[in-house]
Amino acid sequence: MHPAARLVRLPNVLVSLAGTVVGGLAAFGRGISLPWGTGGAIVLAAVSTAFVTAAGNILNDLGDRVTDRQNHPDRPLVTGAISVSAARAAWPTLVLAAALLIVPVALAFPLIALLLAVAVALVVGYERRAKARGLWGNASVALLTGLVFLYGGAAVGNAVVMLPFAAMAFFATLSRELIKDMEDAEGDVDRVTVPRRYGPVVATRAARAAVLAAIVLSAVPFFVLVVPSSAAGIMYGGLVGLADAVFLVSVAFLPERLHWEQTMSKVAMAVALVAFLATAFR
Repeated sequence: MHPAARLVRLPNVLVSLAGTVVGGLAAFGRGISLPWGTGGAIVLAAVSTAFVTAAGNILNDLGDRVTDRQNHPDRPLVTGAISVSAARAAWPTLVLAAALLIVPVALAFPLIALLLAVAVALVVGYERRAKARGLWGNASVALLTGLVFLYGGAAVGNAVVMLPFAAMAFFATLSRELIKDMEDAEGDVDRVTVPRRYGPVVATRAARAAVLAAIVLSAVPFFVLVVPSSAAGIMYGGLVGLADAVFLVSVAFLPERLHWEQTMSKVAMAVALVAFLATAFR
């Protein structure tokens, strides 16, 4: 993969872009048959999200250059494949581009501008303060993931319907962040993470509790968004049930097999994303 793609963590950027699209489609609730204006608003919001995600990942690598020498020695800023000065110039440029992109959408739905401001504040705050404070940092990343779905919903003027999905994403991401901290515990010398402060047993319990909360919340759309016996309800139920099962697997063997467990968490999130999309066909 090209160093620039690795710097922005292209797979994560694409996932955030997809999450915004899913959020917009699910909030609109008419499948993929969209008016041009609505489709355009979702696309602008999705690209905007991708830019903010890329900016956050660049900023993260700038702040992690010391610990990445041990935890991730192949990162582009560590190897010198990309210069620090180039990275420092790139992330604010991406944030500015994200803001300019959503101006047409914000004129119709001002909430999206507020959500963007919150997201950028969280990105910067995470790097400046929250990252070093363990659980606060985990919660910031989890909140950013949840905001992706609200952002997509805001692009079509219906963010509130995405609250259950945002909550599910929050807890699922919180679990994965705790697993990541367990995996990186040895190299995170500049951070007071949950596993470093309280040990892997407490971190395991917290990760499992977060997954349990996400699974409980996965039932909410049956009561507020879809009819369980409808095609959308059946699709959502089958897919979210599969996602829930994989989420359980992602915490089953903790605190062992950390990298594998983190991979299972990513798989579960991908399946959950498709489940969320199913609700767009209600």
